[in-house]
This record gives sequence, structure tokens and C-alpha cells, in this order.
Amino acid sequence: VRSRGLGDVYKRQLILLIAFASFGLSAQRTAEDYFNRGISKSDLKNYYGAIRDFTKAIKLRPNVSIAYFNRGISKENLQDYYGAIADYTKAIEIFPDYSEVYFNRGYLKYVLLDYEGAIADYTKVIELEPNYEDAYYNRGNSKSNLKDYYGAIVDYTKVIELNPNYEEAYYSRGYSKYVLKYYYGAIADFTKVIELDPTYVRAYYNRAISKAILKDYEGSIADDTKALEFDPNYFIAYYNRGLSKHKLKDYYGAIADYTKAIELSPYYISAYVNRGISKENLVDIKGACRDWKKAEKLGSKRTANWVRDQCN
Repeated sequence: VRSRGLGDVYKRQLILLIAFASFGLSAQRTAEDYFNRGISKSDLKNYYGAIRDFTKAIKLRPNVSIAYFNRGISKENLQDYYGAIADYTKAIEIFPDYSEVYFNRGYLKYVLLDYEGAIADYTKVIELEPNYEDAYYNRGNSKSNLKDYYGAIVDYTKVIELNPNYEEAYYSRGYSKYVLKYYYGAIADFTKVIELDPTYVRAYYNRAISKAILKDYEGSIADDTKALEFDPNYFIAYYNRGLSKHKLKDYYGAIADYTKAIELSPYYISAYVNRGISKENLVDIKGACRDWKKAEKLGSKRTANWVRDQCN
């Protein structure tokens, strides 16, 4: 999810001039001084000081939305998300057509797992700015978290229409298609991500999984291998490549990959289970039993019967 609006010249200068234009001269100088000093402190990452100055500006002129907005930004930077949401909400009450405030509030609602609230705010952003690509993207992510994958795909597709080089939109759309079992469509989107960013590890990995489901095990191995070139500690890619090698009856190769996955993640139960299966296929029953017993100790219920039946 993308956060925007935290350092926008528009919010700091243009709206500042509009908001303070209607002040009386004496109050204008005082409130504007506090506001400007708050902006300066925020730029220096002195967020507590910025909050104090924005609060003083608000006391002098309580109906200026930009002061609430900027105080909300400072609170957000201090991870006071509920306080920030309260300030963003007040800013919206004063000036209901300020798209960046809805965007920031939607982002915080997403962070706080209020996905429906986030969707409502991003929808308002889109009403105000129909070409706001990040709002569509974040709304798509919110829908995805609510398991509305079809709705998410619609939003990601709109992002791509607005910006054909928005790689995260292709990736997220590909993931939604994967969840919906549209594997060929998922592969197409992951492939586009890789065209835009040839080092995008997760795109290789998820394309590998999709290919494995379609029984393209060699293609899956190639993608996992590519992912591991860029991230040699990506243990789940070793595991997934091991599964594909096992399907191709390359049991020694599978064992090597499961072993590497275990080295990187010593409590990876599935790696022990499947390494045991590959050893069993090589008639290494003692080795298989060692792995299954380890898996059982780590909490695997699946291997309990195998240990009982084959490891006495």
C-alpha cells in the first residue's frame, strides 16, 4: 500500500495561502507564524514540536483544515494513528473536498486493518480525482484483504490503464488471479512485472508456483533458480524447487534443495517431511525416518503414522 501526501508542496503552500487569507491581521500573523514554524519543525522531523505549534495555530483559528491535516501528518509520523485519523477527520469536516486528507486517512485505516473504512476513503479520493492511480491501487489492496479478489482485479486493471508501468499493480493483479486459480493470467502478469523489473524476486517465485500447479516443473525450477540468484536466502524458493525436482524424479536434487531450505529455516516442518519422502523414494528408510521424526517433534501430525508404521 502506498502512502502519499506527507511532503506535498500543494498542501504546504497553496492551501496555506488560501486558508490564512481570510484571517484578521493580528490573528493572521500569530496563527500563520505558529503554522509556518510547525511546518519547519516537521521538515526537521521534530514532530512533537510541530504538533505543539499546529495546536497553537488551531486554538487561534479552529476552522482551518490545513492545520489539522499537518498535525495529523506529524502524529502519523509518530505512529499515533488514531490521533492522526481524528485530525484528518476534522480537516474533512471543515473542507470536505480535500482528496489528500481522504487518501492519508484511508492509508491509516488500512494499516489499522479497517479495510472497509479504507475502501470508503479511497472511493472518495477517486470521486474527487478520477485519475489518482495510487487510490485505485490501495483500494484494490483493501479489497484483496477482504478476499474480494474480483473487485481488486478491477482496481488493479484501472491502475494499469492509467500507468502501464506500475509494476506493483501487475504483481498484485497476478496474485489475485493466482488465488482465483487463473494461473495462466497470473503468469502473464508476473511476466510483465519481470519485464519491468528483472530483479523482482517475488514475481519469479509466484510465477514458479503457478507453473508448478500447471505441471510445468522445468519452467518452475527455472523461475525458482532465478529468484535464488537475486536472493540466495529465500528458503521457500529452495523448498518449492525441491518439490518440482521431486515431481521430475530428481530425488537427489530435491533432497539438496530441502536441505538448503532447512539450513536457512531449521524449523521448516514441510521441508523435513518432503525430504523424508524423497529419501524414501531412494530407499533410504533410515534417513526418511530421521526426517519424519524431526517433523513430528516440531509438531507434524502427518508423519506420526509413518513413523509408527515404518520406523520401528
